[in-house]
Amino acid sequence: NEPLARGYFQALTQLKSMFSLEGDVTPMTLAKLPDVLTVTKAEEDLETVAADICQVLDKALAAYNTMRAVEGRRLAEDIAGRLVTIETAVGRVEQQSPQTVSAYRERLASTTIDEGRILTEAAIFADKVAVDEETVRLRSHVAQLRSMLEAQRPTGKDMDFLMQEFNRECNTIGSKCNDLA
Repeated sequence: NEPLARGYFQALTQLKSMFSLEGDVTPMTLAKLPDVLTVTKAEEDLETVAADICQVLDKALAAYNTMRAVEGRRLAEDIAGRLVTIETAVGRVEQQSPQTVSAYRERLASTTIDEGRILTEAAIFADKVAVDEETVRLRSHVAQLRSMLEAQRPTGKDMDFLMQEFNRECNTIGSKCNDLA
C-alpha cells in the first residue's frame, strides 16, 4: 500500500527531525508497520488447472493400462506354459490308468479265488479307479482356460472358478490312483 507507506515514511522522518533521533527509515522498518504489505492470492483459472490435471491423469492412466497389459500378457504366457504341463500329466495318467486295472486283475488271477469272483472284483476295482471322466473334464478345462486367455475382456473371476474345477478333478484323480506312476 504505497500511499500508506508514504504517509508512514513522512511521519517517521518528521518525528526523527523533530526529536533529533538517530537511524534511518528502511524498507524493513516500513514493511513491519500495519497494512503496508498485504498478500492477495492471484485469481486461479480453474479451467486451465482442470485441463492440466486431466492431462497428467490421462498420462498416468495410459501408463497404468500399458503396465497392466504387459503384466497380463506375461501372466497369460506363464499360464499357457503351465497348461502344457497339465496336459502332459493328464496324458501320462490316461496312459497309465488301463495298466493299473490290468495289473490288479493279474494279481487277483494269481490267487485261489474263483474266476467269476475275480472278474467281479476287477470290475469293481476298475470302476473305483477309473479316471476317464476326470481326465476328459481336465482337458475341457484346459481348452476353456485357453479361450479365456485369448479373450479381450477381464476373466479373472471366471479363471478363479475354473481353477477350483481343475483342483477338484486333480484331487479326485489323486484319490482314485493306487499306482504311484
